[in-house]
Amino acid sequence: MTGGNQEGDQSVSLDLLKQKMASFAKERDWDQFHSPRNLLLASLGFYMGSPFFHLAESNIRNCDVGEVGELSEIFQWKGEVPKGLPGWKEDEKVHLGEELSDVLLYLVRLSDICGIDLGKAALRKVELNAIKYPASKTNNGIAGSC
Repeated sequence: MTGGNQEGDQSVSLDLLKQKMASFAKERDWDQFHSPRNLLLASLGFYMGSPFFHLAESNIRNCDVGEVGELSEIFQWKGEVPKGLPGWKEDEKVHLGEELSDVLLYLVRLSDICGIDLGKAALRKVELNAIKYPASKTNNGIAGSC
């Protein structure tokens, strides 16, 4: 899949994405629109604006699907899709990468605006899930009694 990271490239850190998104917003004077509420609503589809986050109250359109909705639409009529996306065309994989990136960028920007270290929060959540769903109490990948 070509999502922008070519073979041999180094991994991209959340810190690098955070810096790039902050610069992107600042260069366009969009910080004024980037409240936690606006960023969350934009990712869910209650606001639409420019491709990345130019949000204003006058841009509200409840019928728009937002980034999460756009990602969902890709899979909506495909049924179960095996790992690796066999049978998908390259342009479909590129489109999927673009929509996944939109969701990720909203989350990175939202966490930055809220002062949350997303990497640390994600690692903590994995640890909490390991406690909540111990491997010894699962059966064929299905969690035991809840």
